[in-house]
Amino acid sequence: MSRPALPNGLVAFVKRDCPTCELVAPVLADLAGRAGVTVYTQDDPAFPDLPEGGTRVDDTALENAYLHEVEAVPTLLRVVDGAEQERTEGWVRTDWESLTGERDLGPGLPEWRPGCGSRSVEPEAARELMVRFGSDRLKARRLPLASAEDEMEALFDRGFTDGLPVVPPTEARVLAMLEGTSRDADEVVAHVPPDGAPCTVEKIAINAVLAGCKPEYLPVVLAAVEAACTDAFNIHGLLATTMPTGPVIVVNGPIRQRIGMNAGKNVFGQGNRANLTIGRALQLVIRNMGGGRPGEIDRATFGNPGKLAFCFPEDEEGSPWEPLSEWLGRPAGEDCVTLFPGEGPRSVVDQLSRDPESLSRTFAVNLRTLHHPKLVMAFDCILAVGPEHGRVFREAGWSREQLLARLHELLLIPGSELVRGAGGIAEGLPESVASSTIPKFRPGGIHLVYCGGGAGLFSAIIGGWVGGEIGSQTVVQPIQP
Repeated sequence: MSRPALPNGLVAFVKRDCPTCELVAPVLADLAGRAGVTVYTQDDPAFPDLPEGGTRVDDTALENAYLHEVEAVPTLLRVVDGAEQERTEGWVRTDWESLTGERDLGPGLPEWRPGCGSRSVEPEAARELMVRFGSDRLKARRLPLASAEDEMEALFDRGFTDGLPVVPPTEARVLAMLEGTSRDADEVVAHVPPDGAPCTVEKIAINAVLAGCKPEYLPVVLAAVEAACTDAFNIHGLLATTMPTGPVIVVNGPIRQRIGMNAGKNVFGQGNRANLTIGRALQLVIRNMGGGRPGEIDRATFGNPGKLAFCFPEDEEGSPWEPLSEWLGRPAGEDCVTLFPGEGPRSVVDQLSRDPESLSRTFAVNLRTLHHPKLVMAFDCILAVGPEHGRVFREAGWSREQLLARLHELLLIPGSELVRGAGGIAEGLPESVASSTIPKFRPGGIHLVYCGGGAGLFSAIIGGWVGGEIGSQTVVQPIQP
């Protein structure tokens, strides 16, 4: 909605229920006589008393205060040709004299006094005003409910949930969510597979509300949707596979701490709103916008709980290595998400290794089992190194490159162990590879991240889906504000 025009000259916003506004009422009366002033009053249309040259405007509906983004009263503005040139909040004599060009204002008053909050920013009023003056930003279809219909049950009945209750996406909540990004509400962020539906910032905001996100999480959700809908990530294929995999979101950059994500204890578990709701919002977008519903295009035989939500940040400050995003080519310190097609995490336990060679061997024998010890070169993985294990590599001075190189050496497997029938197991590779030596992972197939709680000699493996061009590639996406 466009802003109502303000009159030229001096303009003030006040409310009687503000001691500083009462304090400056004589100054406004003085300015009315000297230069003229228009005063918008928020709670008492008769306040303040003004002589000729002054005009009061009833703004008890708060339209002008809201649309002109008045956050405190008194606020004094100077308007030229209908455009605001300058403003000051509260009472500071020097600022008022500078803005008005007048001298000796309020000679009997103190030099300064802080103002009060504008009524337009009070939570209940702000929500109402946002809907009243901002709902034209929303283009999504409204869902009518019968008077006796329970909104939570209605969302279940209409198929908008992932099996858990969701937050009803009212106009006020969606508009508040959109305040979390500078991107236009009608910007098309992606075409979401499998249906290929165009998905706007507004539609993603609706699903972020459903998931329980805060507005400051929205930029991360937007980046995750962008990454998921690339050809490289191939979310359509990931949905259609019968394997128990789904998108895993790793967050890097300062935004992790700004929005309160958890990279420490219980990093993959419950308890942190940002971790869980960001991952959930991506899954709800795929379900509600792309049509990726279990039993339909989602053909997973077992699935895993991470298909509800799987999102976590790296502990960059504690890590012995550079962040994953930087390793994958993004600039240091950039806010970004990395999407990986992963199953649920499995624990790696080694309580006794105190040197990097022994611990590397523990990692290798566990990694060898990924999906099946005889299946190689098809699946990537995330190796999440916990702090107790990470300390072993830090104290030995091992770089990321050294650890990865040693793991690949330890995971070179004789073909004779991989062929069908070897070890009495029918699964395996054709007999033609029996004389070869084959790596478990393709080059770059192991992604190291550092996270988890500081107590316990544990790490974790997140196995991947089919990698490379025929499957799903890891995608790094910068986060836009």
